[in-house]
Amino acid sequence: MFGYVRPVREELKCKDFDLYRATYCGLCRTMRKRCGWLAPMVLNFDFTFLAVLLAPAQGEKMTTCHRCQVPPFLRRCMCETSAGLELAADESVILAYWQIRDRVRDDTFLRGLPARGFSVLLRPCYKRCARRQPEFDRKVKEQLGILHRLEAENCTSIDRAADAFAVLLQAAAPETGEQNRDRAMEQLLYHLGRWIYLADARDDLEDDRAKGCYNPISLRYGQQACDEPLALTMEHSLSLMRGACALLELGRQEELVNNVLCLGLPLVQRSIFNGSWRQMKKQKIWRNKL
Repeated sequence: MFGYVRPVREELKCKDFDLYRATYCGLCRTMRKRCGWLAPMVLNFDFTFLAVLLAPAQGEKMTTCHRCQVPPFLRRCMCETSAGLELAADESVILAYWQIRDRVRDDTFLRGLPARGFSVLLRPCYKRCARRQPEFDRKVKEQLGILHRLEAENCTSIDRAADAFAVLLQAAAPETGEQNRDRAMEQLLYHLGRWIYLADARDDLEDDRAKGCYNPISLRYGQQACDEPLALTMEHSLSLMRGACALLELGRQEELVNNVLCLGLPLVQRSIFNGSWRQMKKQKIWRNKL
């Protein structure tokens, strides 16, 4: 994931902000305990949103008796480790590892050295997570393989490329046996994955054109303006995400999830189109302004 999935801090109630930060810190702690000391380095807002979605509907218990990893002298309010946090931790490491390996494959040898070195260090963490979540690991490798083939073919279809990543993220939804809930969660994550892929492709558009790298938007539209049709298809995915969210019993997390889907993602989308995203993403949500 890429850090695009974040709430709008100014529109969060205090209880929802506290829940979001407790989920973030709880996921960090779970990743460190479950996956190894290096795992929290791949934590970001996208994975936190996944943890929020996978949390029990009644909300996680919060505690103040855990020390922060950085800095260790501070105590933070954290969500207790649960099945949802453990699943989010495992899937976060698996997806991050394969994204790093994908970056190694795409870069030149010298430019890819930092990513190659980090992937070697992260590999023991990844192996532990892959043993616990073999089906998700298989699906990630399968869908990234499809993306690689589309890139090799210079596929001009935006939908085919976006679908490959969307199916990958859809696989992060656990099966609970509740058919309606499982279908709604899969629909939400599918269109979230589709939106993320298109947002990232638009964000990288100018760099990819300059470097001659694969970008489905560039191949589809060439040098023509693409923001209007791209915005329409991304907004369609946003609408379907909100529809799926309405079918889920999210309990305590509902207002936080709605903030992300109705305010956070549209804000990020606008900032990508107007060129302000790269400055915005440097800012921390824990400060007063996003």
